[in-house]
Amino acid sequence: MICKHVEILEAYTPGEQPRDSSVIKLNTNENPYPPSPKVKECVASFNTDMLRLYPDPIFMAVRERIAEISGCSVNQVFVGNGSDEILALCTRAFVENDGSVGYFDPSYSLYSVLTEIRDVKKRPVKLNEDFSWNMPADDAADLFLVTNPNAPTSMMYSKAVVAEFCSTFKGVVLLDEAYGDFADGSCMDLAVASGNTNTLVMRTLSKSFSLAGIRFGYVIGAENLIAALYKIKDSYNMDMLTLKIGLTALNDLEYMQSNVSRIKASRAKVSRALTEKGWKVCRSQTNFVFARPPDGDAKRIFEELKQRKIYVRYFPGPDTGEYLRITIGSEEQCQALLDVLSVACATGYVLRATRSVRSNV
Repeated sequence: MICKHVEILEAYTPGEQPRDSSVIKLNTNENPYPPSPKVKECVASFNTDMLRLYPDPIFMAVRERIAEISGCSVNQVFVGNGSDEILALCTRAFVENDGSVGYFDPSYSLYSVLTEIRDVKKRPVKLNEDFSWNMPADDAADLFLVTNPNAPTSMMYSKAVVAEFCSTFKGVVLLDEAYGDFADGSCMDLAVASGNTNTLVMRTLSKSFSLAGIRFGYVIGAENLIAALYKIKDSYNMDMLTLKIGLTALNDLEYMQSNVSRIKASRAKVSRALTEKGWKVCRSQTNFVFARPPDGDAKRIFEELKQRKIYVRYFPGPDTGEYLRITIGSEEQCQALLDVLSVACATGYVLRATRSVRSNV
């Protein structure tokens, strides 16, 4: 029979994936630009005869590259089937059966779901009204998950505040830097430092490397924490082609950084344009913006944009229900969005698409 806690579980809801290629897709924080050309070459030259063999179960080649980039030892690197697998493994490796998982609210909604799957206590911590850091001094949990920069708010917490929290928190702290390449700073050194025995920093190739389709994440931390993840992972949790593609992308940081620069420029343009239209825009350090329309009726804007084949993300609820999360697309996609919203602001309730742009994703 199905476990009782699974029967009542409300599963994670991913962003909608439309089949219509004419949709301007700004709802799942995918990169609008293709991955490195070297990735295409890697796939084209892949020897399919190798698929009869199992992949390297400890993915040494890619770990060596990540260690080089991150300034740590190979034994401080774990690679997972997307960051979501790593998160799930952390709830198993670092949380006792009678323990608890903490996380900010609002933040990545999968945290709550993973805690319920693990059937342990949830300890959400409300952010301040402006979505800034708000951690009670006496807060305790076996594992605390911090998305930094945060999603869906797009804001980054001060490194000094995060470092102080990690140094005093009694449990394991995982800093989820899924959007770290789009931010002005990083907390990676907190995981690399020998004195920080409870801190992990996680990255993904989904966003900045344009590789959401292959599911590749990694986490850096103290050797004993990383060793615990290796103990409980699936025997071959990463497939051979994904490992080769991931290594190829990690060997072309310059291309990734060029795309990140383009996205950051578009982010600034969109933020500025929305602000001029009377929107309240959080200071984004991600590849999306979190913004409140002038009348706070985000649901209406969401639905009318969807009718005009522009998909953004709407999170109902008292803290997020007046905001939209808008992925930064290509320059052309962003301009199409702004054109439609200009009509919305001018007419109040009627949106009229002014152009058609084919989605790159």
